[in-house]
Amino acid sequence: MTQNVIPGEDFSRRFRNALGMFATGITVVSTRTPAGAPIGLTVNSFNSVSLDPPLIVWSLAKELPSRDLFEGCEYYAINVLAEDQTELSQRFASRAGARFAGLEIDEGVGGVPLLRGCCARFVCRNSVRHEGGDHLVFISEVLSFDYAERAPLLYFGGAYRRLMS
Repeated sequence: MTQNVIPGEDFSRRFRNALGMFATGITVVSTRTPAGAPIGLTVNSFNSVSLDPPLIVWSLAKELPSRDLFEGCEYYAINVLAEDQTELSQRFASRAGARFAGLEIDEGVGGVPLLRGCCARFVCRNSVRHEGGDHLVFISEVLSFDYAERAPLLYFGGAYRRLMS
């Protein structure tokens, strides 16, 4: 175990490294712009909140250009990526390029794009948002979902990982 870290010039980097010791799944959150274009981004800050009613939580960095589009949409989808979908994670994490180019998608309520081949997909109503430091925290009602018995894409210690059988 390393020593306690107190605020200083490298506090943010070391805090981020410490948070990276918690393994997370990787998701792509997707919706449509007011003009109907599909948009999406890679997010690993996803978790369940409640079973009754069914609620999930995720957060979005405030400085992202797409913030207003996600904040203002009525519906969005959480696509939980499978271990063979690293390329999708990287594609939707990039700030350049047509993220949906060449992808076959399904559609959920409100036309939200649903990626194929995922472990799980949740269609949500954009219900509640809270300021949370440098992020906006979304708590939303799950309207529908589907899932497949697939191994998830994991992120730990700054790298993609796989489950061991």
